[in-house]
Amino acid sequence: MPHRLEIALKPEMFDAEGEGIRLKAKNYFGIEFVKVRSVSIITIDAALTKDELNLIQTTIFTNPVTQISSFAPLPIDFDWIIWVGYKPGVKDNPGSTAVEAIEDVIGSKFSGPLKKKETVYTSKRYCFQGNNLSRINIEKIARELLSNDIIQQTKIYSKSDWSDSEGIGYIIPKVVLNHVPTVSTISIKSDEILKQVSDRRNLALNPDDIPAIRSYFLKKDVLAARALEDLSEPTDIELEYISQARSDHCNHNTFRGLFHCSDLETGYTEIVDNLFKTCIESPALYLKDKKPWVVSVLWDNAGAGLFDEDNYYVITGETHNSPSNMEAYGGAITGIVGVYRDPLGTGKGSKLIMGSYGFCVGHRDYNGPLMPHLHPRRLLDGVIEGVRDGGNKSGIPTPFGQVLFHHGYMGKCLVFVTALGIMPSKIKEEPAEQKKTSPEDIIVMCGGRVGKDGIHGVTASSEVFTENTPAGHVQIGDPYTQKKMHDFLLEARDEGLITFITDNGGGGLSSSIGESARDSNGCEIELDRVPLKYEGLDQWEIWVSESQERMTVAVKPEHFDRFLKLSSKHAVESTAIGRYTDSGKLHIKYNNKTCAYIDMDLLSAGFPQWEFEAVWQPPAMRGLHEPVITEPKDYNKLLLDILSRPNICSKEWICRQYDHEVQGGSVIKPLVGKERDVNSDAVVIRPVLGSEKGIAFSQALLPAYSAIDAYHMTSCTIDEAVRRLICVGGNIDHIGGVDNFCWPNILYHPVNNPDGKFKAAQLVRSCKALAKMCLSYEIPLLSGKDSMYVDGYLLGGYGESHKISALETMQFSAVSVINDINKCITMDCKIPGDLVYVLGETRNELGASEYYEHFGYIGSNAPKVFPNQFIKLYRALCDAIEKGLVASAHGIYRGGLGVHLAMVAMGGELGLKADLACVPTDGADRVDSILFSESAGRILVTVAPENKNIFENIFDGLIFACIGKITENRDFVLNGQNNKNIVSISVDALKKVWKQPFGDLI
Repeated sequence: MPHRLEIALKPEMFDAEGEGIRLKAKNYFGIEFVKVRSVSIITIDAALTKDELNLIQTTIFTNPVTQISSFAPLPIDFDWIIWVGYKPGVKDNPGSTAVEAIEDVIGSKFSGPLKKKETVYTSKRYCFQGNNLSRINIEKIARELLSNDIIQQTKIYSKSDWSDSEGIGYIIPKVVLNHVPTVSTISIKSDEILKQVSDRRNLALNPDDIPAIRSYFLKKDVLAARALEDLSEPTDIELEYISQARSDHCNHNTFRGLFHCSDLETGYTEIVDNLFKTCIESPALYLKDKKPWVVSVLWDNAGAGLFDEDNYYVITGETHNSPSNMEAYGGAITGIVGVYRDPLGTGKGSKLIMGSYGFCVGHRDYNGPLMPHLHPRRLLDGVIEGVRDGGNKSGIPTPFGQVLFHHGYMGKCLVFVTALGIMPSKIKEEPAEQKKTSPEDIIVMCGGRVGKDGIHGVTASSEVFTENTPAGHVQIGDPYTQKKMHDFLLEARDEGLITFITDNGGGGLSSSIGESARDSNGCEIELDRVPLKYEGLDQWEIWVSESQERMTVAVKPEHFDRFLKLSSKHAVESTAIGRYTDSGKLHIKYNNKTCAYIDMDLLSAGFPQWEFEAVWQPPAMRGLHEPVITEPKDYNKLLLDILSRPNICSKEWICRQYDHEVQGGSVIKPLVGKERDVNSDAVVIRPVLGSEKGIAFSQALLPAYSAIDAYHMTSCTIDEAVRRLICVGGNIDHIGGVDNFCWPNILYHPVNNPDGKFKAAQLVRSCKALAKMCLSYEIPLLSGKDSMYVDGYLLGGYGESHKISALETMQFSAVSVINDINKCITMDCKIPGDLVYVLGETRNELGASEYYEHFGYIGSNAPKVFPNQFIKLYRALCDAIEKGLVASAHGIYRGGLGVHLAMVAMGGELGLKADLACVPTDGADRVDSILFSESAGRILVTVAPENKNIFENIFDGLIFACIGKITENRDFVLNGQNNKNIVSISVDALKKVWKQPFGDLI
């Protein structure tokens, strides 16, 4: 018999959740409620006694000081009720945790019908009070504020609908699949038939791959070998396996492609073969040999660098765009806990020490005619909360992140997630970074169970988002389950029980086993042993499902019993599902019958290289030119306007939601300054608490420059990430990088993608810039990721379809080891009388700047990077910081000199007076150019007057100037030629305007 427990705050308590919904309804939709109260519902589908139910109610689910609860509907006043619960099959994390808590309290396992964690289901009912509320408005709140119909179901009750005795009744979202798992064969009579199968099953097979697939299965030797296993035509599980492995997401076919390049301006042509090898792998391997601190690059789940003689740090970055676009919270939390598994699956396993985020969405206040699946406001709220819960509930700090608004991300949002870990350099006297599967190793799946959630995640990520994109690839990450698995696997690692470990991310078992079996050259899988959330999954679904919180581990037979004992100690489910072999075959069985039998070398040979045409059109040929702008008369107002723009203003409301102090290693915080409310250039953490060494981390995101040239976008992005590290005390000789590309579709089509050739040229130019910058700054790429197809189709007001492509985007993350964290500095000015210096030169480079965007222009003069010139300046600054001569340092980034001088003053809550005539310039001959040019390579520094001569001697021969000083009177004053006043405004007024746009969200 099911039981329903309702829990709510006592009437006199403040219902923060209800009040938040009330405010959102008012701010988002103009719908006003007098009061909103939230009620949590626990539905238990198990045979429990009255005493057990009472024990559960009082000891687990009810705080007697603040809450009331009842197994009957709670009598709460309302005019309307909205009930929200998960759909069947969607991961109910609180429900799973509740099962464990109940079993601990009652001292026995559930006797429910499934005898699994799905016997407890959580939901909510919201009670709304208000005047003249219509069903239409309530439905809008249910649909657009409280639920996502991909993963949730809702019910609406008016007073007349409601029964005080029955309430919502017993809603049990149990998955019941009246289906016998079946392996199907797929016809390969023709390319067209296989193409139809691909479209029908959402396999995203490239048309050029289809002949290669057919050719393999028609080979005589392959047919003969398959006949011995009672196979002939390919099975569905085999075709699904190939589609996963050959997806752009997993195999990076675009970056490994052949590019036929031409330049319409110069007539120059060239062929670029394999961007990954030429622009990413080759520079990284070259630098690995030059940098003794580099441990591992590009081949594992994350890259590794030397932290100290006993420890390595590891780092990687990912995206989770497609799932987040469909279900913001679920996609983002799955993204962040998923990227956490990458360091855990690097080498023999790393402890997680930090995560970061980058969100690119449409404008939060968008009110135009296009109808995205989720409004940017709702989408942003969801991804913020998803990454928040993924980090905070995992006990992993999230100290750094960025948010960027642009109309291009209406089609598909971007959700970047980055993770850092630390691992001992040796495990049982063996190098911790080395791992390899061997024949007879037992294949163990650890962590969560497999369900239909997460199916076709990588293939959906390898296509343009449309209304036909399958919702099945959306998952809900469970940080609690993953935390237990994390702690268990690290203990198993330290005992030397792990031979090989990798995560079940994109492609699930298909990828983790398919890739790891290459070391041993084969595997044999007993698919019926895989633990399932519910019965009835077809074999191919089990194989490719991306259900979360799972790792694949290779364990020697002699270590297996101890491994299982540790797993039980941590309440983590671990199951042997097969063994590695040297048969040369991927051999999958189900109930002892073969359902897949494929050569291990199929995916490394026999498939054609993807080919692209790349045609570069310089800005002038695309109609881009510098606008003619009358020089502004009121710079006070202009500066305030720029400070309040969405991509410049304070995002404190987001930072405050993320725990950066957990684990106790925070040194330089995400928010710094006197009031701890201005963003730091970078963050510094201390991963080994007994050490004075630290890790500095930064990232940069500048897609706006791609509107002019992705080459300059990439160069400036990397340069910014480097400057950010240098400004907190990072080591210029120890910087590791992570590149994350997100690119619109580059495959030319005269109707669907007429600018595909140009986008391909942008990608080539971006990769060339990446290679040049990394070689110039000597930054080995430790890890990276590409996520293509960031395009989407949206419905317009009259039902017509509109394609929107995101900007060509690359996020660059940078990491550096700091030998002495006591020498780290922050960006805020410190003491009145300190001198203000600008390092570097300001050029007439307003193209794609925040200033031009403010007036609706793009321009053509994008900022450029001169690495050989800039690095001398950066080395000098590192020397000055090491000598203790620098009070503060802050890079000049988006918005330009005026914005970032203001940031320095706002951080210190002090005044600043500067003379713009002293700023070193090259072609920036107007005040607006000096104030708002976004030239790279520039840094603001404050220095105590007594250190002036020593500081300037360090920079002798370089471009720099003292342009002003810090004052006590809290006024921000900028003068120009002949001491003419340009800006005069209080720092308090600057900060008020900077904080105002999102100030009510804190």
